[in-house]
Amino acid sequence: MRRIPLAVLISALFATAAIAGGPEHDASHHRGDISKINRSIQVGDGETAGDIESVNGSITIGDNAIVETAETVNGSVRIGDNGQAEALETVNGSINVGAKTVVQEGIETVNGAITLGDDAASLDKIETVNGRIELGARAQAGAGIELVNGDVELKNAARVTGDIIVRKPNNPGWFSKQSKTPRVILGPNAIVNGDLVFEREVELYMHTTAKITGKQNGPLAGGKVYTFSGDAPNT
Repeated sequence: MRRIPLAVLISALFATAAIAGGPEHDASHHRGDISKINRSIQVGDGETAGDIESVNGSITIGDNAIVETAETVNGSVRIGDNGQAEALETVNGSINVGAKTVVQEGIETVNGAITLGDDAASLDKIETVNGRIELGARAQAGAGIELVNGDVELKNAARVTGDIIVRKPNNPGWFSKQSKTPRVILGPNAIVNGDLVFEREVELYMHTTAKITGKQNGPLAGGKVYTFSGDAPNT
């Protein structure tokens, strides 16, 4: 799993940003790179920006906005509807991608959920360690999904090109005490063009119309696949 080069990021931020509180916002439509340390960053609706970097702060990007990368260490990343980004990354925080927004080079967090709105797309891998991954209706993951401790849900007609991988924890004893069994939920008309690779026990719920083009490898809790026919499983 790829990691943000934290030492490089922090040194660059100290060289270019002053420490201050409160969000940073600029009403201009065209902006260059933005780097802050103890400050959240906002990019408004319809604005264009370069690389956006923070250490202790959230990043909020409006609707119809175009940015290069958006990276933070402690904070959430949110981009609105009909937007574009090269990559979205955080360490401690969630990532939320609005409807019809396209992310070119992947989405990654360590401790936090990742949510794609309806018709949104990540053209590269979606990764988290501790958090839920949810793809909205017709949303797409273009190079697979990978996580350790959390659930995966594909809503109506969502599609994954590549594998869904649930990794084995590095410290299985700790995880067995602290976490529940992950659930993988494939909703109505959901498609996985790849394998389901489970390195730990997983509860697999499949809608009667969901499809997997590959195969399922690894242990299932209870040794069975749970099928359902409504919008979501009754669990």
